[in-house]
Amino acid sequence: MSRNHPPMRQQPSMYDVAYRAGVSHMTVSRVINGHSSIREATRSRVLQAIEEMQYTPSSIARALATRRTRRIGVVIDETVQNGPNNTLRALEKAARGFGYAVSAFSIGDDSDSQMDSGVRELVAQGVDALCIIAPRASSLDTLRRRSPALPTIVIKAEADSDWHTVGMDQRAGARLAVEHLIAGGHRSIAHLAGPQDWYDARERDQGWQEAQDEAGLTRGLRIAGDWTSDFGYDVAKTTDWGDTTAIFAANDQIALGAIHGLQERGIDVPSQISIVGFDDLSDARHFLPPLTTVRQDFEALGKLALQQIIDAIEGDIDPTHDTIEPVLTVRNSTRSRRGK
Repeated sequence: MSRNHPPMRQQPSMYDVAYRAGVSHMTVSRVINGHSSIREATRSRVLQAIEEMQYTPSSIARALATRRTRRIGVVIDETVQNGPNNTLRALEKAARGFGYAVSAFSIGDDSDSQMDSGVRELVAQGVDALCIIAPRASSLDTLRRRSPALPTIVIKAEADSDWHTVGMDQRAGARLAVEHLIAGGHRSIAHLAGPQDWYDARERDQGWQEAQDEAGLTRGLRIAGDWTSDFGYDVAKTTDWGDTTAIFAANDQIALGAIHGLQERGIDVPSQISIVGFDDLSDARHFLPPLTTVRQDFEALGKLALQQIIDAIEGDIDPTHDTIEPVLTVRNSTRSRRGK
């Protein structure tokens, strides 16, 4: 091996480390990537040189050595929504902890064509795996037809025979909300549902139905819309609530709008109608009244999704499914009707 010292750059290279340790640059690469054939004395010498020079392997060099980019491609639907945005941030945080980077592609209303475009763009970047956050049924149909030849993880509550899946147990969260209302003596519980092309909205809707059916109640009024506060406000302002004493809103934004609309009509929350939301926004405790809601642990979800992604990259090809249980946070927007 030549002992001519290469010119030093501002940031040391693999060749600089090789010169300091007295080995070839390929030996440095093998040490970085944990190759088992390196003698311990050589490994120690290389690691000492790396530490002394504060060398950080470039993603390009690592990709050449492992044929992996250590980059995860994420297709995310509606980043403006609390759940998808928090899931993406949690995944990015977990990925950094494992030495992975995340490339995200956001799709909007035209989810079919944008899903196709997003997958093609991310595959072209050479990502090691795909993660789909907050999918709609239509966007997953597009993905199913495309069948990208990469490990693919979908963030949704139900298992899927085509992909690894991980998600919050949306149905269980909805049941927690409705069972809380039933335990408080409510017998007519309405549901302001999210858009039915969204898997999460469908699961929360199903949980609302199941909790009432198991309690022997007649299902309350059900109105489906979008995820916005405007939807909740408009419905609350214009609906004849009849004997409804409680509302389960599919997310906290809908609940916020509903509280506003009801109070403008002179209907007090919670003395006349109790309201439960879903998500536990950071501001939910400051609603007037503070909102009873279902909390999702997005940090735990991000870690679980990242572990599934890594397992899939390492060759775990059989689809797996994991869920995280949400919890109910009780505040002042609900009141018991027992004794009335």
